[in-house]
Amino acid sequence: MRNCKSYCPINQALEVFGDKWTLLIIRDIMFDGKRYFREMLGSDEKIASNILTDRLNKLEEFGILVKTKDAHHKQKNVYSLTDKGIELMPVMIEIAHWSTKHRKVSEKDRIHVKELVDGGQKLQDKMQEALRSELESVSNS
Repeated sequence: MRNCKSYCPINQALEVFGDKWTLLIIRDIMFDGKRYFREMLGSDEKIASNILTDRLNKLEEFGILVKTKDAHHKQKNVYSLTDKGIELMPVMIEIAHWSTKHRKVSEKDRIHVKELVDGGQKLQDKMQEALRSELESVSNS
C-alpha cells in the first residue's frame, strides 16, 4: 500500500480517487460494461495508455478491481470491479447527479443519470448484483 498524507476520511478517499482518470475508469467498468484495456483506451476522454496502465494497477492494488485472464483469449486481461468497487455505485450516481444540476452534460447522459436516480435503490441493487455475478464468474474461471 502507498503511504498516505493523513488518516482523514476525505484524504483517504483522495489517495484512491484523487486524479482525473480513476473515477472515469470505474465509470467505464460500472456503467459502460467495458472490461478490456483497449475498450477503456477508446473512451471519449482519450486516456494515454501509460496512464491507463498505472491507474488500473493502482485500482487493483487498492482492491477496487481485479484483473483476470480472459477465458477465451489468454493474452487478454478482463477487469472487473470487486465488492469494494461495486459499493461505489451510489457515490458514482450522486456525483453524476450533482453534475447534471451544476455542470453542462450531454442530453444522453442527463437522461441516463435521471433513470439511475429515478430507479432508486431497487435499480442499484439489480445493477450491483449483476456486477457481483460477473465477478463471481470471472473468479471461478
